[in-house]
Amino acid sequence: MNMENEMSADDTPEMNAADNLAEQDAMVDAAREAEAEALDAEPADGESDAQDPQPADEVAELKDKLLRTMAELENTRRIASREKADASKYAVAGFARDIVRVADNLGMAMMMVTDEARKDDKNLDNLCVGIDMTMKELLSIFESHGIKPVPAEGQPFDHSVHEAVQQVENLDVPHNTVLQALRGGFMLQGRLLRPAQVIVSTGGPKGGDGDASTPTDDDGAVGGQQAYEPDGTEPGQQVDEET
Repeated sequence: MNMENEMSADDTPEMNAADNLAEQDAMVDAAREAEAEALDAEPADGESDAQDPQPADEVAELKDKLLRTMAELENTRRIASREKADASKYAVAGFARDIVRVADNLGMAMMMVTDEARKDDKNLDNLCVGIDMTMKELLSIFESHGIKPVPAEGQPFDHSVHEAVQQVENLDVPHNTVLQALRGGFMLQGRLLRPAQVIVSTGGPKGGDGDASTPTDDDGAVGGQQAYEPDGTEPGQQVDEET
């Protein structure tokens, strides 16, 4: 049921493009009618414009309308072409959001197994190797379809692609550095598909941007510490919701 809803949402740009094409046809017909009226309004051979100046004014007015109609038609064509391209480019956004959860489960499975447990159990170690290979293959397939992970660990916190869920004091790294990604984020064809949920450092040396990108949650505090109120985009606000 969810997939059907997502597919319906994904088809909306294509339907808009079809509507725009229908509008184009109507505008073409209107332009042709205006041109025909302009030709009919032109004075016949041998007639003097000085005797009846009104037809000449009507011709000029109809020509102006024709030029405006053709300009609007060209704009409509550009919009329809762009919407059609976007509909094709981001048609798999709904499916992509669901399939990246498979990568989440594989990553969680690897996190649950300690190095000591792998050393003590050869079969468990082999299983983890298989899971790791599956994860790498999955990420390779993602990349071939334009789905790429959001850089997280070791990166400066960026509220446009990161969602801070906790702050941890760490004096050894610059303030507002991503220490760990609890859930990976992904981009689809350069557009944010899902923000990365991260743990961010605090208490270290200030970066070049100061506190401009200090993370916060909806309550204005992270990890029990007071955080700043961001002046603009909230964490993960640019998540793709158009398709």
